Amino acid sequence: MSHSTVPRSRAEADDDRAGRTPVASDGTTGTGKKEKTGKLSLRLRFRRDRALILMTLPAVLLILVFNYLPILGNIVAFQDYDPYVSDNGIVSMLHSPWVGFENFQRIFADSAFWDAVKNTLVLFSLQLVLFFPIPIALALLINSVVRPRVRAISQAVLYLPHFFSWVLVISVFQQIFGGAGVLSQLLRQHGYDGLDIMTDPSTFKFLVTAEGVWKDAGWGIIVFLAALASVSPDLYEAAAMDGAGRWRRIWHVTLPALRPVIALLLVLRVGDALTVGFEQILLQRDAVGPGAAEVLDTFVWWNGVRNQDFGYAAAAGLIKGVVSLGLVLAANKVAHLMGEQGVYKK
Repeated sequence: MSHSTVPRSRAEADDDRAGRTPVASDGTTGTGKKEKTGKLSLRLRFRRDRALILMTLPAVLLILVFNYLPILGNIVAFQDYDPYVSDNGIVSMLHSPWVGFENFQRIFADSAFWDAVKNTLVLFSLQLVLFFPIPIALALLINSVVRPRVRAISQAVLYLPHFFSWVLVISVFQQIFGGAGVLSQLLRQHGYDGLDIMTDPSTFKFLVTAEGVWKDAGWGIIVFLAALASVSPDLYEAAAMDGAGRWRRIWHVTLPALRPVIALLLVLRVGDALTVGFEQILLQRDAVGPGAAEVLDTFVWWNGVRNQDFGYAAAAGLIKGVVSLGLVLAANKVAHLMGEQGVYKK
């Protein structure tokens, strides 16, 4: 019996010993099938990730039902919407008369709308300048505490107000800064006139910012502490060996580690610029008057719910949504230019 004496390459011999199918130089296997290289097929990826997909499916359904389906209601902004045409809201939209861009023309000519825009931007600017750096500073302070028990207690105390409702938060501030509050009573006992910060329109924007800091700074501390936990202690030791003091270690090690989280939260904060706390401001609107407390959210609520002018309120809400989307895209672009990922990658 004759045997082939054609010499084989070393790679083919290794394939035979390993039990693998030899691959030709053109990428085909011994069976003549093209070996797939690159990404997995959709079916294989679904089989691999089916457990994760099933886990996220309820959250996706909630987002679709409560966030994306209501977008169809923006059609009301182009109608003289009458909810009493039918008991079914969809039927009411189908039978309400079209007015085109009339609602938008009314909004741009309404001075109350521009006052609400001005108040919204002022409150956002104050909250961005005064509120945003405070969780970072407190996180750095707590992270520098040596004793774990003291760190845990401080973190719990600062995070506790996050669970309070705005009714409770405003009640606490009323008991302290109101006309009959602790501060006014203390001033009267020492011969001074009392003060009522809760009803002063000139200080309302600072009051709202202070309430937001007291309530939500603890949540920001949790986020930044989680980011600080991922910083390797070797970096601090190397910086200390190079002669860097505490402040230089914070500047050259800690803050660069926090920069991706800061960029992400800043983008989200800018996108939420036109939403400055609907419930918080609505509860205090009557105390200081709409001139100081009217923002876009309360403007939409007042015209839509109280005045039953649904098309007009929907147009104002649509303008707010479009501007907020533009702010998110612009802030995310700035984050990309700074070398950060932002909300999504390029």
